[in-house]
Amino acid sequence: MNLIAARRDDTADDYYGTRVADPYRYMENPDDPATQQWSGAQADAAQEYLHALPGREAILGRLTSLYNYARTSAPQHKGDRYFLSRNDGLQNQAVLYYQDALTDAPAVVLDPNTLAEDGTAALSTVAYSDDGTLLAYGVSQSGSDWQEIRVREIAGGRDFPETLKWCKFSSVAWLPRTAAAESATTDAGFFYNRLPEPGTVPPGDEVLNSRVYWHTLGTPQETDTLVYERPDAPELRFSPLVTDDGRYLLLYVSHGTATQNRIYYRELDGTERAGGLSTFVRLLDDEDANYRPIDNDGPSMYFRTDLDAPKGRIIAIDLTQPGREHWREIVPEGVDTMDFVVAAHSEFVIGTLHDAAHRLTRYTKTGAIIGAIALPGPGTITELHADRDEAEMFLGFTSFLTPTTTYRYDFMANTLVPLFTPHIDFPFADYETTQVFYASKDGTQVPMFLTHRRGIALDGTHPTLLYAYGGFNISVTPAFAATRLPWLEAGGVYAVACLRGGGEYGEEWHAAGKRERKQNVFDDFIAAAEWLIASGYTTPARLAIEGRSNGGLLTAVCLLQRPDLFGAVHCGVPVTDMLRFQRFTAGRFWTVEYGDAEVAEEDFRFLIAYSPLHNVHEDVRYPATLITTADTDDRVVPMHAKKFAATLQRAQAGDAPVLLRIETKAGHGAGKPTAKVLDEQADIYAFLFDRLNVLTAAVTVST
Repeated sequence: MNLIAARRDDTADDYYGTRVADPYRYMENPDDPATQQWSGAQADAAQEYLHALPGREAILGRLTSLYNYARTSAPQHKGDRYFLSRNDGLQNQAVLYYQDALTDAPAVVLDPNTLAEDGTAALSTVAYSDDGTLLAYGVSQSGSDWQEIRVREIAGGRDFPETLKWCKFSSVAWLPRTAAAESATTDAGFFYNRLPEPGTVPPGDEVLNSRVYWHTLGTPQETDTLVYERPDAPELRFSPLVTDDGRYLLLYVSHGTATQNRIYYRELDGTERAGGLSTFVRLLDDEDANYRPIDNDGPSMYFRTDLDAPKGRIIAIDLTQPGREHWREIVPEGVDTMDFVVAAHSEFVIGTLHDAAHRLTRYTKTGAIIGAIALPGPGTITELHADRDEAEMFLGFTSFLTPTTTYRYDFMANTLVPLFTPHIDFPFADYETTQVFYASKDGTQVPMFLTHRRGIALDGTHPTLLYAYGGFNISVTPAFAATRLPWLEAGGVYAVACLRGGGEYGEEWHAAGKRERKQNVFDDFIAAAEWLIASGYTTPARLAIEGRSNGGLLTAVCLLQRPDLFGAVHCGVPVTDMLRFQRFTAGRFWTVEYGDAEVAEEDFRFLIAYSPLHNVHEDVRYPATLITTADTDDRVVPMHAKKFAATLQRAQAGDAPVLLRIETKAGHGAGKPTAKVLDEQADIYAFLFDRLNVLTAAVTVST
């Protein structure tokens, strides 16, 4: 395969006396003719190579067959209706439905598949009014993080005329409405956060200056009332939340991706529609910990926090006596990480992580344990919906070999009953998941899940796919994906490592893998690969690694630090330029996690030590690498993938291919239509099966 070499120039920067070359700087501009010509040639070459691989169409056929199963979300109870989403199998986007009773046939609320012929319009925000009569929904196009919010009347199935623009990572907080409202539009409205209108701020500042507005239903966005802003702190983002009793408007105030946040509030006084809003009280303004609102009893506010408790605890703050000396601890920090807390049935339901798997426990509001809610096994709560005054709760549960199943929990009977169990024609009983713990470079014990056919011999022959993320306090827990089944059918082992940088063991685990400690994450991943080889599961030639986004950074770093350890690499939508990531779209918000080379020399030193773009060496035989990105990814912009691919292709001393696959009309991953998901996965497996010499097995199973 002949790939066109990218044009290089002599662009360079000086960082604290160190000259750093950046010969592909022009690729940061997607409209540059040289960028477009090279990118188009790369995309064409990758497609030609991947689609010519033997068995690729058989793999796509098997993926399509396995993916073609009905799946639903857990219901939400609002007013007199239950709301859920459902995908019949191969629909590009899930459809929203409602039921008057759980036994009723569902009626369509909104079918996003009608919004774009190719399925690239996706729902990014779904917020039902508390009486179940209205829906605010955000639509993103081609995978963009930007969305436009519209409002639909459930009963009539009609949209109101207004469209709310300039929304990104926006929240909608409906004002509670009374059952006596004369119509769906009487006093209807909500708070939401959005960004400035383009052209009103300097270029590059479009993602700053978050503002909260009040929107009255049926009126144009231009008449929305500004509720709160902080022009003195443009990097703060405000997400509104109205308490269930309708008494308070809370603002969850965040700074980038930092786990530490602030909480502001104000009492709702009935003048919201006229814009007569009083000053907000900055209840928690020190950014010293994470505070998640749970519930309130009048002025008594309950929060989950990691203040003085890295694994989490519940506290109560009396708004009439907010001083810290008056705070009350309701549930203290435990052995396991407190992952989430919901108010339900006048209780607290706490979800904890025990070695990266969920457990559920009921507590009184005074902190007494009521008892555990028995889950089907080790796995993950994918969603949980409850009302603080109702005796039922709905949740989704999954594991590596359990398709997401929805359940109804009855607080009075203490029973968890399945509502919807997906059916896939696959012999799940022939496979198993186990959890192991291995030692990282510094001796830290790291958990890893292994899924494979039962009774495999540890003879080093098994193709193995190792996945991880390791960052941003995001926990990696057991989750089902039908796209993993062809790998298992082909005799493969699917390994998922829970690296430092995640949230599996609380804030200390997260902090141990960020900024100057980021190398711990790479060491954890490399140690996982070494353990799999030493334990007889696989060999370097049969070991592939995969990661996306921050996980794409992970795989890029590790293929460079240990090119001898892997037979193939999938590097998905990666962050690779650690010196300039902060200059693009959401990148400026990641500096709390990664550091900022342009601000501090210390940060520059630890960033350049591992930055993939700056650690590619010539005359090295790198493993076969498939780099994937999307032309409309506005979170991790494609320049990261392009500059890295050009650099790696030029340096590659061996004959293993380095491919750059560029998806069109797709973003960072959220909302990607089913057709594109399957097509991309077929390319990835065709590449990995071919490089790890398992293609014959895959085709045999698939046909």
